[in-house]
Amino acid sequence: MSDLSIELHWQRAEPEFVTGTYSNAHTVQMNQNYDITVDSAPDWGGDPANTNPEQALASALSSCHMMTFLALAAKAGWPVASYHDYAEAHLGKNSKGQMSVTQIDLHPVVRFDTGFSVTDAQMAETQDRAHRYCFIANTLAESVEINIR
Repeated sequence: MSDLSIELHWQRAEPEFVTGTYSNAHTVQMNQNYDITVDSAPDWGGDPANTNPEQALASALSSCHMMTFLALAAKAGWPVASYHDYAEAHLGKNSKGQMSVTQIDLHPVVRFDTGFSVTDAQMAETQDRAHRYCFIANTLAESVEINIR
């Protein structure tokens, strides 16, 4: 199996390294050519203009779920025209009392070619299968909600 990697770089900009005075902003590089500026979530002092690890986690889950759904839909002969998702990562304390992403909600909206449709039950079953087969979902605890629109 593949080993997939990123490179992370952080450099202190402040004269001294003191609690509460330094920036967590850093760069994550993917595939040696795509840089993303990452920071703490705004609730933890991060710049809201930057992405944060919690958003990146929701993005990874949403992308994986979509790609798994598309593979299942293609295999079933469903002519998917578009797929849109709104993913939310919720922060809170886990059962050990530690801060964590306690839940990620996915809100997929699937559109098909004109004249094609599936039943709500078929959509729910395929979305459930996509969740069960998604690599990222299988890595996380059972804290994912899929709310089909």
